[in-house]
This record gives sequence, C-alpha cells and structure tokens, in this order.
Amino acid sequence: QVHVVESGGGLVQTGGSLRLSCVASGGIFSTNAMHWYRQAPGKQRELVATITSSSSNTNYADSVKGRFIIFSDNTKNTVYLQMNSLKPEDTAVYYCNVEVMDKRWGYQGAYWGQGTQVTVSS
Repeated sequence: QVHVVESGGGLVQTGGSLRLSCVASGGIFSTNAMHWYRQAPGKQRELVATITSSSSNTNYADSVKGRFIIFSDNTKNTVYLQMNSLKPEDTAVYYCNVEVMDKRWGYQGAYWGQGTQVTVSS
C-alpha cells in the first residue's frame, strides 16, 4: 500500500519562501516521476512542477518559473518544492503525485497525498 504524505505548508507574507516536502512509502521499488499540483478555491487542480526520477529533468508551469524549484532524493522517495518570491495567487492546497514503478510489471500507478495548505498574505 503506497502512502504519500506532504508537509511544509503554512502562512507566509508576499515575497516570502516555503519549502514543501513529500515522502512516498509502502514497498516502493522505484519511481518514474514526481509532481506537485495545486488547487485554489473554485479553480481546477493545476500541475506546478515535475521531476523525472531517472534523469532529474524538470518542468514548471509558466506561473512559477524562476520562483519555484523542484528537486528530489530518489534514495528516500522524497520530492521537495522550494517556493520563493511567493505571491497571493500562489495560495492553494498543494498536492504531491508520485508515479510508482513495480519491479516486475513496470508502471504501477500514480498516488496522491492529502495536500498541504499554502497561504500567502498580501
């Protein structure tokens, strides 16, 4: 049973920084990629950042490029999101999504965490 847990959210002023963490556990052989999504009230969930596990290639939403950094520790099945120069429009629940690989069968599935609230005050 794969379990994904995010942490690190909170309240911060405009221009401040936060670092989110996400740990995946539960007999994971390896991961294919890890993602951060966010969902603001009344809006659809959007992809914020992605990192691939094999090559550590990263990709970002235009709205966070140059401000957010995604990085990971594959030995710990952990992904981080360093968020700098935060804006009120970054306020949302941030979710981690982890793509898990099975040793025998390949792609196993994508698993979500419960989310962590980030609030940026103006």
